[in-house]
Amino acid sequence: MDIQNGIKCLVAYAYKTGMIEESDIIWALNSIILNLKLDEVTSTKDLVIAEADRIAFDSEEASEIGENVAEGFVDDGSYLENVLKELNDYAVSEGLTDGESVVYRDLFDTKLMGALTPRPSEVQDMFSALYEEDPKIATDWYYTFSRDTDYIRRYRVKKDLKWKTATDYGDLDITINLSKPEKDPKAIAAAGKAKQTGYPKCQLCCECEGYSGRADYPARENHRIIPIEIQGQEWGFQYSPYVYYNEHCIVLNTHHTPMKIDKSAFLKLFDFVAQFPHYFVGSNADLPIVGGSILAHEHFQGGNYEFAMAKAPVEREFTAPGFEDVRAGVVKWPMSVIRLSGEDTGRIAELADHILGKWRGYTDESAFIFAETDGVPHSTITPIARKVNGEFQLDLVLRNNITTEEHPLGVYHPHAKLHHIKKENIGLIEVMGLAVLPSRLKAELAELKDAMLSGKDIRSIESIEKHADWVEEFEDDYYKRGIDIDESNIDQILQDEIGKVFMHVLEDAGVYKRTPEGQAAFDRFIKTL
Repeated sequence: MDIQNGIKCLVAYAYKTGMIEESDIIWALNSIILNLKLDEVTSTKDLVIAEADRIAFDSEEASEIGENVAEGFVDDGSYLENVLKELNDYAVSEGLTDGESVVYRDLFDTKLMGALTPRPSEVQDMFSALYEEDPKIATDWYYTFSRDTDYIRRYRVKKDLKWKTATDYGDLDITINLSKPEKDPKAIAAAGKAKQTGYPKCQLCCECEGYSGRADYPARENHRIIPIEIQGQEWGFQYSPYVYYNEHCIVLNTHHTPMKIDKSAFLKLFDFVAQFPHYFVGSNADLPIVGGSILAHEHFQGGNYEFAMAKAPVEREFTAPGFEDVRAGVVKWPMSVIRLSGEDTGRIAELADHILGKWRGYTDESAFIFAETDGVPHSTITPIARKVNGEFQLDLVLRNNITTEEHPLGVYHPHAKLHHIKKENIGLIEVMGLAVLPSRLKAELAELKDAMLSGKDIRSIESIEKHADWVEEFEDDYYKRGIDIDESNIDQILQDEIGKVFMHVLEDAGVYKRTPEGQAAFDRFIKTL
């Protein structure tokens, strides 16, 4: 593909996906050659339109992929990926970027896509018009738009490894996420030498919209945020560029203000669900270890997906005095979850606030539950709201971040035995039953598979030695059951065993264990309500 053909194809893609109109084509061609520092363009409007007509027949695979299809056209991202690769190769060869790593290539091709992405006002007007018709139609369009503009890089997302593992708690979702590119050493070094700036304050700030990025900060020229009102305040609605699950959205305060779980937070969650009843929404907890990665900016995460926790049944009900109009119960889940249900969101929020207040001040030394030590608070809640069969639900996941010498990363955190698979904090997404596992596992599993099939000593291989105890344990189990591990079943077995590890991760993170003693301790707390 020569550079002029690449320019034609990129503009044709923008026209085909509705990012630009026919009357914008010449302007779009000139906008791209400006960024490529070229003096002329050889394509005409007619050539661009002809290429756009051809695109639909270029990707048979794409026609079977994707949802929320606009005007019968779906691209799985492969067409755009190929075009952007050629334009990036040209930019690298001509010295138009600061380097050839994925960091600089992402910065450059985002600039190209930004030149073709409609202005925020146009996007907001379209969303508002569609919302008046139906909230789901509006989010369908916006999700497709976010992928078409390459803000969500579909060709990376589809490479993520995903499967389900059946457990006593339902089918857990397991993902090894490869969408988020890893920075190379040169980019890291360049970022260290670059002038430090506090703009934007974080990657959740509205100032990211249209930001050109830098070596240590992703480009967002193709990013558009939808303004919404939450409890009388200005908030923003957008999608996550890394898409851990279907329509993974982020709801963010337009002000850079810290995360806080309180009655107001519960009401905000319900306000969002009332506006978008086909979505769930939840919040990370507001303390380190049990919270999310960005505690400095108030935000929620939601989407159009039903997690295993949402499907889990209430195994025993209880009534909180004074709140007889709100149904309450303990959910059958490895973590400690109270589910509240009813039609009056105000009353549910009041009971949730009552439970939160009791939990923050609750100590039960026999169950190793401490509200605080040395004046440092340990207890909080991870809340998730949704609408089910016309009723509102609020799941309250009890969290505690106490540490000990034995468990320096957290008592209610994945224990050391499981760190070979999952060491990171258990945030909102994992709480609901979706494992977000580190990308290193892709290579490690391939090496582990080879070692197991060839009979190599796993302990002698530095990169996978950490998995040795785990492998020996489950190999022994399969041997006792008379099952040979071979080429025909090893992939399934590795996936199943990783899923079981994640189940144990969630059990470690549960403050009340799934034992008679643990559940009795849970009931002691409930009686304080």
